[in-house]
Amino acid sequence: MIEILSPAKVARAKDTGALVADILQTLRSRSAVGTSLLDIDRWTKVMIAQAGAESCYVDYAPSFGRGPFGHYICTAVNDAVLHGLPHDYALADGDLLTLDLAVSRGGVAADSAISFVVGESRPPESIAMIDATERALGAGIAAAGPGARIGDISHAIGSVLRAAGYPINTDFGGHGIGSTMHQDPHVANTGRPGRGYRLRPGLLLALEPWVMADTAELVTDADGWTLRSATGCRTAHSEHTIAITEDGVDILTLPTGAHT
Repeated sequence: MIEILSPAKVARAKDTGALVADILQTLRSRSAVGTSLLDIDRWTKVMIAQAGAESCYVDYAPSFGRGPFGHYICTAVNDAVLHGLPHDYALADGDLLTLDLAVSRGGVAADSAISFVVGESRPPESIAMIDATERALGAGIAAAGPGARIGDISHAIGSVLRAAGYPINTDFGGHGIGSTMHQDPHVANTGRPGRGYRLRPGLLLALEPWVMADTAELVTDADGWTLRSATGCRTAHSEHTIAITEDGVDILTLPTGAHT
């Protein structure tokens, strides 16, 4: 289903998006050497409840996972990249952590992900990978707008990732979002410009470039959820929810006071 939201619902989505961004920034500030992934999950649960919102993950049971997910945030460390199931792991200096969060409030969902390095270490290859996903996300957003096509976004994202030297997996990518978390259209992280669904005002998309350093192949953890690089290499993932407007794009998952 491709859902076109009313202006009132888009406004509510911006409110939800700011909540997602604020929670992620709070979690980033609290994620230190020694922090348990289960602590991050518990903090997320509390902040969602305090905001009068609902988790999009805790009861989520899609065909590709061993559902229900049972937790409130995806926590992926180092070679884990998507759907990271929180578990009893204490973060170490130099770990590359991705936090992926989707919540619903006021009947509208928003989805965002950030990757960052924990502690004082700054491994250059990890920083470069995070930077590439953030630049690809920016390129995808810049390619969106009324009248553009899904392929324009995919091509823009893929061009940045490919130029940075990363293989691209197309099994998982961006997606439509609105009254539910995952909707059509699918937004692959590479593609041909001028192809696919034509964007309309009121369409919400979650764009999410993600890469693995030296492979495009994923393997699934024994937990039935966490997806890892097949070679054990590090990974990174950046995501924003955007709204197509009459005259461009609005990034919804920016922290409070930072909307464009």
